[in-house]
Amino acid sequence: MTQPHQLEDLAAALSQLLPQSLSGLRTELENNFRAVLRANLEKWDLVSRERFDAQAELLARAQTQLKTLEQRLADLEARLSAR
Repeated sequence: MTQPHQLEDLAAALSQLLPQSLSGLRTELENNFRAVLRANLEKWDLVSRERFDAQAELLARAQTQLKTLEQRLADLEARLSAR
């Protein structure tokens, strides 16, 4: 999931985008941004980049093994039908 410091950085960046006329509300709005971001991120079923990469690698290996097994099966079927 998102690192806590990334959430803080995003909330701070959003508050910096506010017009100068709202500078008095900046801290309050930054806290609100943080709360909204945190609440919405918790709704999503997110995984870390490391976990995603590990799963992608496992999938690639499984696909390779499947292709190998499919080829072996085709070869065996060909040998059986040739008899």
